[in-house]
Amino acid sequence: MAQNFGIIGLGVMGENLALNIESRGYSVAGFDLDGKKVDAFVARTKGKKAVGARSVAEFVQNLEKPRRLLVMVPAGKAVDAVIADLRPHLAAGDVIIDGGNTLFSDTARRIRELQGTGILFVGAGVSGGEDGALHGPSIMPGGDPEAWPLVKPILQAIAAKADDGTPCCEWIGSGGAGHFVKMVHNGIEYADMQMICDAFFLLHRLLGMSPDEMSNVFAEWNKGELSSYLVGITSAILAKKDPDTGKPMVEIILDTAEQKGTGKWTSQIALDLGVPVPTIADAVFARTLSAIKKERVAASTVLGGPTPTFAGDKVAFVEMVRKSLFSAKICSYAQGFQLLRAADQEHHWSLAYGAVASLWRAGCIIRAQFLGKIKDAYARKPDLANLLLDPYFAGVLGACNDSWRKVVAVAAENGIAVPAFMSALAYYDGYRSAVLPANLLQAQRDYFGAHTYQRVDREGKFHTQWMEG
Repeated sequence: MAQNFGIIGLGVMGENLALNIESRGYSVAGFDLDGKKVDAFVARTKGKKAVGARSVAEFVQNLEKPRRLLVMVPAGKAVDAVIADLRPHLAAGDVIIDGGNTLFSDTARRIRELQGTGILFVGAGVSGGEDGALHGPSIMPGGDPEAWPLVKPILQAIAAKADDGTPCCEWIGSGGAGHFVKMVHNGIEYADMQMICDAFFLLHRLLGMSPDEMSNVFAEWNKGELSSYLVGITSAILAKKDPDTGKPMVEIILDTAEQKGTGKWTSQIALDLGVPVPTIADAVFARTLSAIKKERVAASTVLGGPTPTFAGDKVAFVEMVRKSLFSAKICSYAQGFQLLRAADQEHHWSLAYGAVASLWRAGCIIRAQFLGKIKDAYARKPDLANLLLDPYFAGVLGACNDSWRKVVAVAAENGIAVPAFMSALAYYDGYRSAVLPANLLQAQRDYFGAHTYQRVDREGKFHTQWMEG
């Protein structure tokens, strides 16, 4: 009997997605170039509506028409190789879904390359890690719109459900829209993780709190407006003990962070589009700075700075850190949605920003309680220029402002690096400034390069002869 759906790439994500699909009443075929993974898939799905294939041809033959299949392999050349292997075996009306962390321009290219074949291509961002893949991820599909009716029932069936029952899966737009939205999701994720690390660093280095004490703080924060997946797992991480030494697990882990590139893409594309996303970019740079561990250790013996000391009210300061974390978080999401807005204007995807926020309410890594507030903000004003201008978010930032500034100042005075907190505050202050020092900057550019400038009192471009004689 032909299977309803196919998955190529039976790593952890692919296999878990296959099990998720099967659990929703659909039959699944699986294939991987690694025969051992196929064997493991067959063993794990014994007694279920699933089959393993030993070749691409056998895999395709196992699928009902029109064929619908999900590719879960590393982004880049591997995806192109899979498509090349599949093309001779597919027919018009069949659908290929790329569920990896693919660069959105690659998705757009693959759609163009398949034009004229009748094969439909979807680039779908999938977030939630291995647990989300098994129990319900957030899915952000985009690409050939003709494919959506064919894959919608299955994708929405396996997606996470928000508290109101809405599936965290909806059509994003044409071309590379789905993978672009997933890329921005990951950029926000970078910033979110770094600002949580900023809070952790302050509580630990300045207040001298133990991992257990900090675990309790994050657990408490997770009950309120900061309620989110990342804050919740931070509490769990800080409570975990190393089974070998009995020490807190977080103290056993080397302080060098790795990355897979989506945060870098977000920052690079923001520069290309002229959109300020400094908190996301600084989160990427924080990881690269952490990676030069040997240099940092050497620099710590050479470069001077203050020794962290705190003599105030610790309970009050913890609350100020909470407000700073929430404020910085709002700014990072505002930056991400600004980037979505600019890309939408560039590529004409007709993105629904409230719907994007709705997709992230469950299943994904950045799922958080306040995403409902973002959805509400765009419901009130679909053409909202910046989330910071929404009455709710403007009110929160106003209420938290003094605490945020004091925390950043205390961090600077004590030599504690909190790049996300500082960057977000600079973004907030820059965005709310009617006047910035760019007039001097433009004068400098005109002085040394005759780049011209605009005047405040008349239209046009002007140049001054700055050097006399």
